[in-house]
Amino acid sequence: MPDLVPVFDGHNDIVLKIAAAGESRAQLWLKGEGAGHLDLPRMQSSGFAGGIFAIYIPSPETKDVAAYHDLMDNPPYDLQLPALIDHGAAQPVAVEMLGHLLWMERVSGGRFRWCRSAADIRAAIAAGAVAGVLHFEGAEPIGPNLDALHLYHAMGLRSLGPVWSRPTIFGHGVPFRFPSTSDTGPGLTDIGKALVRECNALKIMIDLSHLNETGFWDVAKLSDAPLVATHSNAHAVTPSSRNLSDRQLRAIGETGGMVGLNFATCFLRPDGRESPEMTLDPVMHHIEHLLKLAGEDGVGLGSDYDGATTPRDIGGVEGLPVLIAAMREMGLGETLIHKIAHGNWLRLLERTWGA
Repeated sequence: MPDLVPVFDGHNDIVLKIAAAGESRAQLWLKGEGAGHLDLPRMQSSGFAGGIFAIYIPSPETKDVAAYHDLMDNPPYDLQLPALIDHGAAQPVAVEMLGHLLWMERVSGGRFRWCRSAADIRAAIAAGAVAGVLHFEGAEPIGPNLDALHLYHAMGLRSLGPVWSRPTIFGHGVPFRFPSTSDTGPGLTDIGKALVRECNALKIMIDLSHLNETGFWDVAKLSDAPLVATHSNAHAVTPSSRNLSDRQLRAIGETGGMVGLNFATCFLRPDGRESPEMTLDPVMHHIEHLLKLAGEDGVGLGSDYDGATTPRDIGGVEGLPVLIAAMREMGLGETLIHKIAHGNWLRLLERTWGA
């Protein structure tokens, strides 16, 4: 049995799960209750060396979750975008989530570290600790004067998606729609363009996942950093609004950027269904297409763990070795597998932030 290949993951949502766990958060994080995709013991036993951890502000509307998932398992579907959330409502939620982040490190006994630089990540991994990077999935906690961006940067924010799949004062997210392209509306607002410039100045990575196509090209025109989609797949394989066109993938590769393979079944399966009952063949097809268009230096993993339904054979973090084995069966060499698993992300973050 080959040694575990270290994985640096481009996106997960465990912080939201920990926040929802209430008094059970220590059981979830430190012991692992098995129902979720991630916990600290399984991360360390499965080769999860680090990743980008999202703070996400849930939409306040009450949703029929069962009905939502039923729609996504029976394409075609077109889910209505949630309403914009004002920064005044979002900021207290973000502060609460930040408290959970600090708690995760504090109670880990040195097994988990929040990292603010590429050097921090490499040091944490070398010490056998899981390296975490702070990301905002949607810029709702930032107001129009952008002062809060500087505050959150001082607190460790190093990656930011201007939108989730809803509008913000900065731009427009794509709806969950299948089949569909990501050309679903207008691009960045003037404040959104200012946000991109300020992120460049602060060396905060800009995440293009969830941003519509016009917004993507607005960022491409404005940004002086590599283009990055932390958790998106190939539209040519699965025609979901959340996936990237060949033109977008080429642009990411041309800037020395990255796309992280999303494990969500609805973005992997050619039929767009959410069902976990699937082989890993579509996963391999996405990897092949991403490599062809973005290049061998432009592909990594962006699991969406604890934020999506994953293929049965992958499941949670314990499935990472299964995915690595599948890449070996594809005929990918060890050098390329290590690039996809962690090397490309670490080099990308060094280029974006500086060493």
